This record gives sequence, C-alpha cells and structure tokens, in this order.
Amino acid sequence: MKAIVFNTPGDADILHMEHRDIPKAEENEVLIQVAAAGINRPDIIQRMGKYPAPNGIVQDILGLEVSGIVVKTGGKVNRWKIGDPVMALVPGGGYAEYVTADEGSCLPIPKGIPLEDAAALPEVLFTVWHNVFQRGGLQRGEDVLIYGGSGGIGSMAIQLAHLYGSTPYAVVSSVEKAAYCLQLGAHKVVNYRNEDVLATLHSNSIDLILDSVGGLYLDINLNLLRPDGRLVYINAMEGGHPPLDIKKMMVKRLHITGSTLRARRYEFKKVLAEAIYQHAYPLLEQPTFQNVVRYRFRAEDAAKAHDLMDSRDFYGKIILTF
Repeated sequence: MKAIVFNTPGDADILHMEHRDIPKAEENEVLIQVAAAGINRPDIIQRMGKYPAPNGIVQDILGLEVSGIVVKTGGKVNRWKIGDPVMALVPGGGYAEYVTADEGSCLPIPKGIPLEDAAALPEVLFTVWHNVFQRGGLQRGEDVLIYGGSGGIGSMAIQLAHLYGSTPYAVVSSVEKAAYCLQLGAHKVVNYRNEDVLATLHSNSIDLILDSVGGLYLDINLNLLRPDGRLVYINAMEGGHPPLDIKKMMVKRLHITGSTLRARRYEFKKVLAEAIYQHAYPLLEQPTFQNVVRYRFRAEDAAKAHDLMDSRDFYGKIILTF
C-alpha cells in the first residue's frame, strides 16, 4: 500500500510517499480502505518529534482519523461487515491507503456527509463531545467561549453548541476568521489581535470555556467565568505553567479540568463513540449543520497540507484524499 511517512523529525517537506505492507486486523479490529484522512494539530507536533505515538503504534505514519470502506474484519468483530462505509478514530497510521481500527472507535457516516469529508469528523467529534458536553457539562441556554473558533475543533464546537441550544462565543485572530465563526452560529466573536477579550465579553459572563491556548489567558478565563463556571483545557499552545489565583477560583467555585484523547484506552473510546452516536448525530444530521472540510489535498501533497496548517491561515478542516 502507499503511505505518507517521515523518517526523521522536521519541517513539512520531510513527508514523502513509500510502499508499506497492508496492516493486519486483530481480533477486535477492522481493516479500512482509506478514502481520506483528516489532518490535525497533533500530526504537526508528532512530525516535529515532540509527540510520539503510543507504544505499539506505528511511529512514522501520521494520521488520527480516517473515512473509508471496511474490507476485512477480525474474528471478534460483530458490529461491522465487509463493505460498510465508516469513519474512525485511530491512534496513528491514518495517512495510508489502509489502516486498522478498533471496532469500537468506528462510527457510521452521518447522513448528508460525503464519504471523503467524513474523515474530518472523528477527532473533533470525540474531542468536542467529551470536553464540552461530558467533562464541561454544557447545558442548554448556557454561554460557552471557544478559543480558536475557526479551526477544526472550534468549527465543530460552535456548531454543536448552537444546534444544542447553547450560546457560543469565539476567540480568533482575524476579521475573516471572525466572519466564518459567525456564519457557523457564533453569537459574538472576539478578534484578540485588536480587541481585549475580557473588556469585550466582560467579567462573569461565561458558563464554560474550551481553551486550547493556555498561558496567561488563565487569569482572563477566571474573570470571564460566572460562579460555578467550568474551564476545560485541550491544549496549552501559549504555555502550560501560568500563575493561578487560587482565591479567585475558590470564591467563584470554579472547576478547572482538561484531557487528552490519543492515549485513552479503547474501552473509553468505545463508550464515547456510543454517546456520540446517540446524542451528537441528531445534531450533525440537521440540515443546518455545515460541512467543516474546506481544503482537500491529494495524499502525495501531504507536505503542502502541513504547510497550510503550520501557517495557521486556514478555517475548518484539511483532509488528504486517497
């Protein structure tokens, strides 16, 4: 099979195509013929040598989400059969013509989403549903602030929150990205390059914050949150050791949490996938849900796709097609 690999850490131009053996599906796995693979920020960090795949996972083939057709099933697989179109969350190896996935990490293609475009959904769906709705406990009628609102996770979080009946706000870096978030259903968007986040949104105005930035935004978030508010971290791109005003947290009874997804056990991902299918699919399949895919690259142009993500000058999701 063809696979996009990297031999040593570095810039995007180290990505290249090689021929590899087709992986073998274990008892609880399916083998997927890949239609497309989604590109995510962890792929960039892994390519740079700062985020290795978990032990036992292929280290030199990136890719955490795919869509495609099941072509083989392991002996203990009972949910999927050969010929089923699926999308899947995988711990690595997605930039290839074939990849294996645990049957519990696979989901059917949502109605109205093309097979290729479904590759852009698993990583953001799993991340948003767990962190915003499960860990963050978002309720209808609440106000939620999403940092990086125009990215893949932000695009999904804004739409699901809006369709669920909550009020999403977003923080972005340009006028164009702000317009994109408003189109997705954001109530208000702050451009942090020329607006002060706290002055624009005001203290005690937000119930839940999904933060991928970290750094000194921690104290801003503590001020923004209402009493009993929740702050959920999914990244810390601006630093992971900001000072914490413990008294402010205590007085407002704030909850601060966070999570990573890649290394979680398959049992956890299976339960999460079932919750997504039951609760998120009715939102995804509404006619007003907007496809998050905005850029498509052929697999052999993976370096160009990574350059685009490295630039941060993009909206929504980027996929590689096979």
